[in-house]
Amino acid sequence: MAGQTVHLHEKYAKKLDQAFTLESVVKGRLCREEEFVGARTVRISNVDTVPLNDYDRAATSNRYGTPTEVGDTVQELTMTQDKSFSAVIDKGNSVDQCINKAGRFMKIETEEAVIPAYDKYCLGRLCTLGGTIAGHSEAIGKDNVIQRMSAARQTFVNGKVPVANRTWYVNTGVFNALVETDQFKNLEKLGVKAVAKGQVGEMFGAPVVEVPDEYLPKGVNFLLVHKRAACAPEKIGDNNLHIDPPGISGNLIEGRYYYDCFVYGHKAVGIYVDVTTGDGVEVLAAPEISATDGAVTADGTVWYTTDGTDPRYSATRKMGKAPGAEAGTRVRAYQETEGKFPSPVAEKEITG
Repeated sequence: MAGQTVHLHEKYAKKLDQAFTLESVVKGRLCREEEFVGARTVRISNVDTVPLNDYDRAATSNRYGTPTEVGDTVQELTMTQDKSFSAVIDKGNSVDQCINKAGRFMKIETEEAVIPAYDKYCLGRLCTLGGTIAGHSEAIGKDNVIQRMSAARQTFVNGKVPVANRTWYVNTGVFNALVETDQFKNLEKLGVKAVAKGQVGEMFGAPVVEVPDEYLPKGVNFLLVHKRAACAPEKIGDNNLHIDPPGISGNLIEGRYYYDCFVYGHKAVGIYVDVTTGDGVEVLAAPEISATDGAVTADGTVWYTTDGTDPRYSATRKMGKAPGAEAGTRVRAYQETEGKFPSPVAEKEITG
């Protein structure tokens, strides 16, 4: 006879949701992207702008300027993270221990396995897909931490990234350096707004969230992230308790989590990553592009576009080093290598 199935979300919903919301440093700080409902892959389109002209009162036609067809940039996002677990609590062990072992296990599994895996994956994606990955040979410390963080703020200002909904993610070393600086103490009263999700203060009007060193890839000191620059869709978050299933005297607990994290190409300027290079950590240099035919010179894998879109995110990007572009074409390219941070984007208009 098949065992009874009880959904843990019904029995322990409040406890589980509370633990996830309070412990995750990512959840709630990125868009959820509802377009993924009912779809594994979503194509995001961003409408391109056209240049402004001087209105010509004397022209016989097209006084507004020559009409330009409105184009769009397409980015394709595909869900990849489908994680699960399966655990057994033998009835004899449960009776002998006299505890609600199923509920206790789920709380521990959520806090110590599910949430860290989710946070580390999302932060890792932001670190490798961010619009700006700034490599520095000099280690970060109290003498330069404000300067390095100010460079991120400057990039956001020049990129017209809104002030609201920004978040700093810093490792423990950066936070230790911050608390030793007079600028941080004077700019923000440490701890005044440290009320949720690891927030330990504010810098330049944005909350500072301290994360364990292992949550960030090696070499990453901090990130400045705008909420609308990335999304973290969650399609499945199931936890089920099966009582006396076939072949088991006791409880079978299973969980499944289907999620991912994506950076929007047209808003990638809203993610800035500070990296200390050396000791095996490297940020690749931008490739060189020939002005004659658009041939790309690089040591790693090259992705390029000839339609003006960003090859890091564009659905029209191609892999290769010699596009053979015609005169007047704008070639954009970057390189990537496993185990290293990707390069900035290089671009050049081909003269032929």
